Amino acid sequence: MTSKKRRQRGSRTHGGGTHKNRRGAGHRGGRGAAGRSKHEYHNYGPLGKHGFKRPEDAQTEVLEVKVQKLDEDAALYAADGLAEEDGDAYVFDARDVVEDGHEADVVKVLGGGQVRRELRVTADAFTAGAVELIEEAGGEATLSERAEAAADEPENTSDDENDEA
Repeated sequence: MTSKKRRQRGSRTHGGGTHKNRRGAGHRGGRGAAGRSKHEYHNYGPLGKHGFKRPEDAQTEVLEVKVQKLDEDAALYAADGLAEEDGDAYVFDARDVVEDGHEADVVKVLGGGQVRRELRVTADAFTAGAVELIEEAGGEATLSERAEAAADEPENTSDDENDEA
């Protein structure tokens, strides 16, 4: 028996104050971080603003669609008038078939899954896997005019470099 335990013998609450104090979490002001800004100790760390938020106009909204979904739904797109049938191939713009595609900055086609139909897809961006799957099935992946125009634009340079001439 430790000396502290021996000293506490006969004291009823063993150093815990009154009989109410060791019942439940009330004596501590709740469990966990409950009421952290209302009690005597303030946990200042999680309060306030943190980090940096990029301006809306600097952010690029990228909508992604899997090439397997395009393959599975190609007949539906043709029935709805969103795609054209050219022989065995389905020709469409990914921006037309993706929900909110025209509102997004970039529509990107992702790889994965299987492609059984010949697809001729136009989109702003493709992953290497998506291009491979489309071409293996006999189709073609074409970058949109918007993506080509963005690629042709020169990088933004600072005004200091332009003023030297």
